[in-house]
Amino acid sequence: MCGIVGYVGNKPAVPVILEGLRRLEYRGYDSAGIAVAGNGNGIEVRRAVGKLCNLEASLHVNPLEGSYGIGHTRWATHGRPSENNAHPHRDCSGKIVVVHNGIIENYAPLRKRLQEEGHQLVTQTDTEVIAHLIEQYLIQERVAGERMLEDAVRHTVKELRGVFALATMFVEEPNKIVAARNGPLL
Repeated sequence: MCGIVGYVGNKPAVPVILEGLRRLEYRGYDSAGIAVAGNGNGIEVRRAVGKLCNLEASLHVNPLEGSYGIGHTRWATHGRPSENNAHPHRDCSGKIVVVHNGIIENYAPLRKRLQEEGHQLVTQTDTEVIAHLIEQYLIQERVAGERMLEDAVRHTVKELRGVFALATMFVEEPNKIVAARNGPLL
């Protein structure tokens, strides 16, 4: 089963998130990833296939710093285990990241619609669809004069079918993680 960890606070986010992911290792997983922001560099992502130690090695070579972030351990349901399919996933702009547990049952028609509307989806996962839907709703919210990640997530969740939990960040709304779920606790 996948695992989600999020942190917003005064400590460096990476060690806190990694410790949270370590505590979820018992669930089993095939890849892990982390997205961190709050250092002036936007949202930065690192992902790795295999055990959490592979992600830690990647972070040792290419460190991240920030005050808030999300992490994920993945058990593949859509797309083979690969660094590209590991979470977190981004939207077209790279300003939104999403991690997700569960299955989006209607991801194929959503994916097709998003591609027809010009979105560039680069993974085989159902999770990436969520990031692009949030992007679309954020653009609409801006036209309406608002920029609220919560509203964009709320609209997105209404389109998704299945049992799931998700966490998302938007670089333009710092120190905020928005989480949502549909169905029983995962």
